[in-house]
Amino acid sequence: MTLIYKPIGLILGILGGIAGRQIFNQIWQRVDDEEPPEATTRDSSLKRILAAVALQGLIFAVVKALIQRGGARTWKHFLGVWPGEKRPDPS
Repeated sequence: MTLIYKPIGLILGILGGIAGRQIFNQIWQRVDDEEPPEATTRDSSLKRILAAVALQGLIFAVVKALIQRGGARTWKHFLGVWPGEKRPDPS
């Protein structure tokens, strides 16, 4: 079952990255009028760069966890086995 779930997990990860990026962009627009700075943006302060990176990391981690958890619960619901388990759960 783990082998079958891996491609599904990969697709969910890609979708999570896309969703996370969209959410980050929406929130950043409310925080700052300019585009989020990259680490190599010359005229940006370190404080602004770190704020953008921290916000982006937080959003990506939360979105990833929500999507992975939802995918695992859906898998369990339809197949009766948690991804990675060898045998069905008795419940």
